[in-house]
Amino acid sequence: MKRFFWTLICLCATLTVVRGQTVKVYDEQIDPMMQIDQAVSQAASGGKYVICQVGGNWCRWCLMFADFIQKDAEIAQVINDNYIYIHVNYVPRKSSPKLMERLDNAGRFGYPVLVVLRQDGTVLHIQDSSLLEEGNGYNRKKVLSFFKNWTPTAVSNKK
Repeated sequence: MKRFFWTLICLCATLTVVRGQTVKVYDEQIDPMMQIDQAVSQAASGGKYVICQVGGNWCRWCLMFADFIQKDAEIAQVINDNYIYIHVNYVPRKSSPKLMERLDNAGRFGYPVLVVLRQDGTVLHIQDSSLLEEGNGYNRKKVLSFFKNWTPTAVSNKK
């Protein structure tokens, strides 16, 4: 009985530690408006667009999407070649309404929402990420197609 008791205590302690180690991809300390400004500046000098993945560490689907695109080599390469990719932290009841104004009220699609910005910082496209889902995850073909269809080259029709 003692052995069972100690095993149960160890299991509970392990689960508590694992839950506490959730990966955080959104920097909750950075000013999102300044983060966007810096990304736009980088994009302009590098001939890229900005993608804002708007959401937060509170959003399971946001963290899943970040993990999904990082683990797929082809998707990661398309992103690296064409975009400055940032995770814009948004807390619906705490964040400034000016953030959503700047991103054309992108939050209306839920979270995560992907906002493609031109090199001048204007919104080019807002992507409802639920359209990229499949089952309990994301559809690789849809996600890759989204990223390929909104590159600076694809948008400008230069081949």
